[in-house]
Amino acid sequence: MKIVKIMMLTLLIVAGYSFVVCAQISSGDKEIRAVIAGLFEGMSKRDAKKMEESFAREAFLQTVQQTDEGNIVKNTSVTGFLNGLASIPAEVELEERMLDYKINVDGGMASVWAPYEFYVDGKLSHCGVNSFQLVRFPEGWKIVYIIDTRRKEGC
Repeated sequence: MKIVKIMMLTLLIVAGYSFVVCAQISSGDKEIRAVIAGLFEGMSKRDAKKMEESFAREAFLQTVQQTDEGNIVKNTSVTGFLNGLASIPAEVELEERMLDYKINVDGGMASVWAPYEFYVDGKLSHCGVNSFQLVRFPEGWKIVYIIDTRRKEGC
């Protein structure tokens, strides 16, 4: 009987520890989602400062484009990205909708796989997948790398 009590107590301790670990992971996921949401909020408002806050200083962006010859990769700096958005008139409504988030975290690094749809003035422009790489710095999670796909068919 004593062995059964010890086993039950051990199971309760393990279950309680597992709950605490899951809560910590969930909290980390929320912080990571908040960084990405801040980026897209800044995009929709053309708020360069808000967008820039989401990125690490060393960050860069890439896009996989389909051509008749195959896929190519286009590189963009954060500055180029911000300037490109700034060139779009403020009255044009931009909205990027994340359809799902698959977040993997290992220590101070996170990877996010996020299918999306992009709307211009309320009309679907294109869709694809964003792949974010984030690092946790003393000031919090920051995006260090984004690569995305863009397509107009199959959305």
